[in-house]
Amino acid sequence: MKSRSVGRLCERTVAELSIRDERSFRHVALYGDLKEVLRRDRYVFRVLPEGSARWDRALLLNLTFWGGAGGDVLDGPAIAADVVTHAAWHHLAATALAPQRRMRPSVEALFLGESIASAFDIYLVGCLLGRTSRSSFLETQVPAMAEAANAAGLSKHAFQELLRDVAADPEGSFAELRALLFDVTLALFACKRAEGALAVLVRFERHRFAALLHHFELSNWILYARALARVGGRPDRHVRAVERALRKDQMPLAWLASRWVAPALARSGVGSIVASESESAPAPHTRG
Repeated sequence: MKSRSVGRLCERTVAELSIRDERSFRHVALYGDLKEVLRRDRYVFRVLPEGSARWDRALLLNLTFWGGAGGDVLDGPAIAADVVTHAAWHHLAATALAPQRRMRPSVEALFLGESIASAFDIYLVGCLLGRTSRSSFLETQVPAMAEAANAAGLSKHAFQELLRDVAADPEGSFAELRALLFDVTLALFACKRAEGALAVLVRFERHRFAALLHHFELSNWILYARALARVGGRPDRHVRAVERALRKDQMPLAWLASRWVAPALARSGVGSIVASESESAPAPHTRG
């Protein structure tokens, strides 16, 4: 069987991609600003070449080859709206938490950035539940979360109760899940043996969102940090200060919006566009 040559990954900015499910996100506070940050900074995504474009290949590349040049690998010239937000949070975290871009990020910086980007999913779930008639994000993410919760022993009724609580307080849910993801991954990273890691998981099993932990690719976070993060030396004081501020603030997304998102837009010479795109939903830029 003859082998065939494979073309290079094609770089595309968010403005050059079609965005799936964007209509469902129009009322979501921060979505417009996060997308605009990527557009203004000309952040690039990588698209698989024709003949090699398969969803399973894109998934493997995304889970295995983080970092480097370019963002998420896509199987075609389209991107889901939630992936836009995930990429934007990583981009903002890399800018805010890396004092010198050529240096390897600290373990704390990696876990804080990932905890913010991943916990934003629960915020999106809370914002979209009951507020949109159809959303491919909800149609894929909620069943995936339900599967993880069921494997963790959470009943269907308890999971539905959890979703109702998330819908009632999306930002509070984000705050709790973000802190949990940061704490668990940092504790697991410090473990040398499986017994210690098991003790960490048991220690957090009573947390409200513990049943969703395995929905996230925590093993990938930890393995990536072991391979590529800056280890040793003193703790990253800057990252720890940001993490404490987020934990202390009752509206951590408002904190991030004012200290990460707004400055990024100001550097590009534009103001916040959340209010103009989402007058029906309270934007987390201001306190109620």
